[in-house]
Amino acid sequence: MSKIKVNEISKHDASEITVNDTVKIDNITEKTANAGVQLGSALGFVSKNNTEMNAMSGMAAGDTIYNSTKGVIYTYNGTSWNAVGDSTFTVTPSHLVIAGGGGGGRLGGGGGAGGYRCSHASENSGGGASTETKLTLEKSTNYTVTVGAGGAGSLNSGNTTASNGSNSVFSSIVSTGGGAAGGAGGTQGAGATGGSGGGGGYNNNAGGSGISGQGHSGGQGFVQSGVKAAGGGGGGAGAAGADTTSTQAGAGGTGVASSITGSSVTRGGGGGAGGDTRGILDGLGGAGGGGNGYRAQSGSAGTVNTGGGGGDGGYNGAFQNGASGGSGVVILRFPTSNNTLTVGAGLTSSSTTDGSDTVVTFTAGTGNVSWT
Repeated sequence: MSKIKVNEISKHDASEITVNDTVKIDNITEKTANAGVQLGSALGFVSKNNTEMNAMSGMAAGDTIYNSTKGVIYTYNGTSWNAVGDSTFTVTPSHLVIAGGGGGGRLGGGGGAGGYRCSHASENSGGGASTETKLTLEKSTNYTVTVGAGGAGSLNSGNTTASNGSNSVFSSIVSTGGGAAGGAGGTQGAGATGGSGGGGGYNNNAGGSGISGQGHSGGQGFVQSGVKAAGGGGGGAGAAGADTTSTQAGAGGTGVASSITGSSVTRGGGGGAGGDTRGILDGLGGAGGGGNGYRAQSGSAGTVNTGGGGGDGGYNGAFQNGASGGSGVVILRFPTSNNTLTVGAGLTSSSTTDGSDTVVTFTAGTGNVSWT
């Protein structure tokens, strides 16, 4: 069979194509706007953004376009559009996600620090874990951010029990709220499990366990019947809470330092334990926002946006209130060039730059974020 060889094909009008002014093809029907493989761009496919693609009609199985929102080719299977491969428009941010700290007890332990998870540089996560792997996220896609609140301290009024802090979230990263302290009030004697564990109440109660990769355990309480008593320190992201001795209430465990914002800041300290006034010294909160425990007064609260555990209230003839844990924080860092972050309603945030990177700090709320 012979072949037709041409140097040029020209279109005269919508119904005729002429090949070298010799061979003519009549009755050409132009391709409709929404069906078939749409030729015309330099890549061979019509470009549609995601909204335009989803608004198309009249497609047949096998129709193919380039999705300019996702940066990938999509094929219609007769029912829905499906990506042929992964999106080429992605961002890989560093994250620091810290949950709310646990509340402090009464004549009990300090609250445990909120769970601490970090993927920045080579910095550690809580509990002695190494740096986490960064998430690779698609642009023009919503991802959830939640900043966990601190847990309530144990109060004399109503004889209430301390509570765990709330979780903080970024996409699939979930940091667990800090464990509540044990204490004399309510029904809780041992410290609760959490991101870091709450300190145990007096009467030799054990501290709660920390979550692997997020924090450490709380310390154990102490009692010398009829003489003196105190609780254990709340666990911190960087170290366990201290056990109480016959002379010293347990100190909160230390937090972990991160330079994700451009300067080193320590967060995730455990709350200090309190004791009575018969020879037990106050337990200090752990470095990184842990509240102090006291013998003769209410404990001090964990520092806001550090996930620090609340301090324990002591006993001086009457129980003193435990303090609330500090709220958590979510911090994201990513290259400024070609990346714009949109923050949805419900979130409180601030943005700075450090070198060639943008740093966004979320201090309260829950909502969605997306990059373009």
